[in-house]
Amino acid sequence: MRKSVVALIMLFVVSTESPQRAEGGAFATEITQVLNHAQLVLAYIRQGLQLETEIAMLANMLRNTKNLSPQTFGQIQADINALAQIVQGGQALAYSLGNLDQLFRTTFPGYGRTPTVYYANYQKWSQTTLDTTLGALRAAGLQSQQMQSEQMVIKSLESMSQTADGQMQALNVLGQISDQQVQQLMKLRELMMADMSSKQAYQAAIIQQQAANEAAAQWFFTGGPVTSDGKTYLPGLQ
Repeated sequence: MRKSVVALIMLFVVSTESPQRAEGGAFATEITQVLNHAQLVLAYIRQGLQLETEIAMLANMLRNTKNLSPQTFGQIQADINALAQIVQGGQALAYSLGNLDQLFRTTFPGYGRTPTVYYANYQKWSQTTLDTTLGALRAAGLQSQQMQSEQMVIKSLESMSQTADGQMQALNVLGQISDQQVQQLMKLRELMMADMSSKQAYQAAIIQQQAANEAAAQWFFTGGPVTSDGKTYLPGLQ
C-alpha cells in the first residue's frame, strides 16, 4: 500500500514537471505550487515511514525485555533434606549425622587388647553395615520418586522454550534449565555420598573384624596364664 502511494505521487510529480507550453506567468506559478505540495507530501510520507520504523523498534525492545511469568524452579532444598533424612535409620552410619565421627569411633574402635564378647560386637558391626546399605538403597528409591516431578518441570521448560517471545524470555528459559542442571548435580552428589557411606561402613566392619581377631590372638598368647582341663598355658611360646 505504501509503495503504491509513493509510486502514484512520483508519477504525479513527473507528469507535472513537463507541462505543456502555456502562455502567461499565472499558469507557471500554479505548477510551482503543485510541485511544492507534492514535495511536502513526500516529506510527510518519509516522516511516517520513519515513525513506523521507530515504533517497530520500540515494540521489539519491549518484547525483548519482557520476563516469563511464572517461572519454574525445582524444590531442591526440600529434596536434599529428604535425602539426608532417609539415609538415617537404625544403626546406619549416615553422612548427614551430626555425630558421625563419634558414632564411627564407638562402633569401630579398631585394634584393642582388652578382650570383649566377640559375638555381641559382630552383631553390632553387621547391623551397622546392613542399616547403612539400606539407607543408600532408600536414597536411590527416593530419587527415583523425585524424577516424576522433575519430568513435569522439564516438560514445562520445553513448552516455555517453544513459546518464548523475545530475548529476555529466552534467557529466562536458559536460566531455568541451568538451575535444573545444578540441582541434578547436587542430587547426584547426595546419592554418591550415600553410596560412599555404605561402602565405607562395610570396609570398616571387615577391618574391625580382622583387628578384633588379631587382638584376641595376641591377648591369648601374651596376656597371661590360661587354665583349661587342669592344665596351665603360659603366654608366648612356653
